[in-house]
Amino acid sequence: MDSHEVISKAVEQTSFKEVAAQMGVSLSLAYKWSQPDEQQGSGTSNPLDRVRQLYEITKDAQLIQWLCHKANGFFVQNPTGGGPRGMELMPATQEIVQQFADLLTAISKAASDNRINAKEAEHIREVWDELKRFTEGFVRLCEKGDFAHLADEIKTHRIAK
Repeated sequence: MDSHEVISKAVEQTSFKEVAAQMGVSLSLAYKWSQPDEQQGSGTSNPLDRVRQLYEITKDAQLIQWLCHKANGFFVQNPTGGGPRGMELMPATQEIVQQFADLLTAISKAASDNRINAKEAEHIREVWDELKRFTEGFVRLCEKGDFAHLADEIKTHRIAK
């Protein structure tokens, strides 16, 4: 879905008039954000395109992470493909099970004294994010039928541990 379509769909929950008023922009500008770029003619990018452009310039994922945090979520970057051919499916599934066990271990250790401090919470977050990243990569490769790239993902994970 293009950014202008995302904006149009989001505004269905309220109105362009409300969005314009709350954001302190003109109603016509708010409407322009819901139009494809080639139809804008004003040279004004919509806010989503501007954030995307800022990310592309800086390559700083904290921009996206901040947005996810504001939406009560968390950003985990998808893995990149590549690597040697010939990995079997079973080692990848075992790696997911191991990572889940690592998560449960981190939680159990942190909660053993009936409280979790900031450092422990940060460690749990890191283990959880790695599990999500690896599992998302696994699912994407499954969708493509590309199990050959799983070896590199497993190798990368084991080096990072």
